[in-house]
Amino acid sequence: MSFTLPDLPYAYDALQPYMSKETLEYHHDKHHLAYVTNGNNLLKGTEWEGKSLEDIVKGSFGKNAGLFNNAGQHYNHLHFWNWMKPNGGGAIPGELEKAIIDGCGSVAKMKEDFIQAGVTQFGSGWCWLAVQNGKVIVSKSANGESPLVHGATPILGCDVWEHSYYIDYRNRRPDYVKAFIENMVNWDYVAQMYAAATK
Repeated sequence: MSFTLPDLPYAYDALQPYMSKETLEYHHDKHHLAYVTNGNNLLKGTEWEGKSLEDIVKGSFGKNAGLFNNAGQHYNHLHFWNWMKPNGGGAIPGELEKAIIDGCGSVAKMKEDFIQAGVTQFGSGWCWLAVQNGKVIVSKSANGESPLVHGATPILGCDVWEHSYYIDYRNRRPDYVKAFIENMVNWDYVAQMYAAATK
């Protein structure tokens, strides 16, 4: 299975004022495209050629750093574009909301912990909501890693690499992660991933 760059599910300016057209053009058209191109080149001739993206990510972790970095980031970004939507945020679907309260204590606590995870991830990486042993947890990871390679299933992730926010927020990562969790999240997509993770 070769990697392909998906179109964004909305216009480049659809997430303004929280994420600019310029950020999405650079992030999607340049950064994500580079993961796709490099990933395809590194996949050729390996034991993972023809496998699913999830299998490539899990299989190459700790074994083939170059392939893992690009496949991991491709996986993360495929979902990242869908984890956001115009006029995002708002009400969380019932089953997911119950699971968040059960796992994190409250929706407010989940948001606080999610922002904290994003702010305290040193250098490049991601902050996450994931399902582990049937429970919703908050976590963070370095570089292109995700809960997928740490025994959990990601259901929401925020990219805290500088290219994700520097044009719009400069060094104000806390403001970016807060804007993401409050105003950009597509909770219906998160709920779909939660349902799939708890089947």
